Amino acid sequence: MKVTADQDKCIGAGQCVLTVEQVFDQRDEDGIVVLLNPEPAEEHAEAVRQAAAMCPSGAITVED
Repeated sequence: MKVTADQDKCIGAGQCVLTVEQVFDQRDEDGIVVLLNPEPAEEHAEAVRQAAAMCPSGAITVED
């Protein structure tokens, strides 16, 4: 699994961080997504897919 997060599309809703904090974080100054782990462990795969699906701006892409 490979994850990308487009910071230019991100609106800082924070849904990804709430879903899987081991993979996503937010910048303190504006809440924009920060990708902590572009190749997360399999144990986080379902949560990462859920975060991508919930992202209101469509900023997260998941490739298997």
